[in-house]
Amino acid sequence: MGRTMADRGWLARWPVIRQLKGEDGRRDAARSRRTDALRPRTEEAATVARSVCPYCAVGCGQLVYVENGKITQIEGDPDSPISRGRLCPKGSASKQLVTHPGRQTKVLHRRPYGTEWEPLDLDTAMEMIADRVVRTRRETWEETCDGKAVRRTMGIASLGGATLDNEENYLMKKLYTALGAIQVENQARI
Repeated sequence: MGRTMADRGWLARWPVIRQLKGEDGRRDAARSRRTDALRPRTEEAATVARSVCPYCAVGCGQLVYVENGKITQIEGDPDSPISRGRLCPKGSASKQLVTHPGRQTKVLHRRPYGTEWEPLDLDTAMEMIADRVVRTRRETWEETCDGKAVRRTMGIASLGGATLDNEENYLMKKLYTALGAIQVENQARI
């Protein structure tokens, strides 16, 4: 099968052929029309906010790109002295914390022996939680153990998640300590 002139012209424009011929090994020969048409995802952003990754205690710097009030991209901040523009896989995927379509935005409750989740308003949910915490603390409070003053409850524990930032973890530790809970841990350490 013979090649047409159009085929030979395409072959001559192919970047690998241009590189092998020594025309330009690192600049134009390595480019294509598709490459030239590509634009950075951050080009259209109206504002860029500096932030800190919420996943662990390292505190990697992030650049949050926003367009029309919506986050369009999150990247590592090259000016961060901690991470110098790098993010781990969790930090790189942190945009999904606020943009993923599966993200829950309502309080859901399943009644005892229920089979379905029901939406619940936030005030009702907070009252239910507060009532259960107060009742559990009252029912499981230990003033002493083996003759020693312990002033604690073993009925309340906390396992924090890696999506909590340092400030949230600090406040949670203070809250649980004030309640008398001694079983306070974070998933990031496990």
